[in-house]
Amino acid sequence: MQKRESNEMITLTATAAAKVKGILEQEKENLKQGALRIYVQGGGCSGFQYGMVLDEVAEDDQVIETDGIKVVVDPMSLRHLDGAEVDYKEDLMGGGFAIKNPNAKSTCGCGHSFQTEGEGGGGHQH
Repeated sequence: MQKRESNEMITLTATAAAKVKGILEQEKENLKQGALRIYVQGGGCSGFQYGMVLDEVAEDDQVIETDGIKVVVDPMSLRHLDGAEVDYKEDLMGGGFAIKNPNAKSTCGCGHSFQTEGEGGGGHQH
């Protein structure tokens, strides 16, 4: 496990940090050392899709401490998320996390999938 206190790799807006803190507080009995895991996996409309889950830190994870919250990212996902910003937005349709990713060369209208330079996309899956 590599621990890095840096806001350069992945940042959380104040709104996102407050939301994550609230969720971690609710789950503290189930997750003693809880962290927000952000990951990328194949699939989605544009080739890759984002995922977030509360999780424990794994051995090969990159740990980023931001606003008192541990954000963990596996090495493969980190390649695609370097410089990303996580925000939380509420609108008439509800609320949700959104990722602004400077590595995404194209995104789908759904906002949950993306494609990077030179890496192909898959079919449309909603």
